[in-house]
Amino acid sequence: MTIDELLATVRGRLIVSCQAPDGHALRDTATQVRMAEAAVAGGAAAIRCGGYGGIADVSAIAAAVAVPVIGLTKEGTEGVYITPSVASAVRVIEAGAQVVAVDATGRPHPDGSTLADQVAAVHAAGGLLMADVAALDQAIAAVEAGADLVGSTLSGYLGPGPVPSGPDLRLVHDIRRRLRTAPLVAEGRYHTPELAAAARAAGADTVVVGTAITDPAWITRQFATEVGGARPPLD
Repeated sequence: MTIDELLATVRGRLIVSCQAPDGHALRDTATQVRMAEAAVAGGAAAIRCGGYGGIADVSAIAAAVAVPVIGLTKEGTEGVYITPSVASAVRVIEAGAQVVAVDATGRPHPDGSTLADQVAAVHAAGGLLMADVAALDQAIAAVEAGADLVGSTLSGYLGPGPVPSGPDLRLVHDIRRRLRTAPLVAEGRYHTPELAAAARAAGADTVVVGTAITDPAWITRQFATEVGGARPPLD
């Protein structure tokens, strides 16, 4: 799949992230496959998957859905852990994903590779590379290194301070203003349809939504919190 073919599929449409961490009630490859199938039935143009389910989730979901798959691995919990090596990036493509998402924040990769090394290996394997960034300068560097897409995925997760409750629409806006033609994916804490639409208005080609669609525990918690805080009506 070429980047033009991918954009023709996902531009102006939704990508759904189907991932569940270790210990989550949905941490099961078969469950994630069904989640992906349900997302596609609801209109998802592509699926982002893998995470701590790794290659098993990527392979199973890629075989089950007829939409592009953005795959990744998560290895560890500190530093660069999203598809952190050339070998892991290539394995994601070999598992059936059309795109591999990698950490493109400029921090050291554990195998000593650079983003350009990952780009070259992924392209040689016939895939595309999505650069997960947290800041504008990282997005610029990723495009210069040959990344096919840039995602605002990691904004707010590298500190300082707590993770914000909402998405970083400013980063999406700034990337689009600086990188006029770069394929741009908004991702990270898009918890309502209105916020996803705002990302499109800010310049994103497509938006990834995960938790608000595919994590029933999180969704339930939002309702439970509101109900618990409600006051009974006055007589």
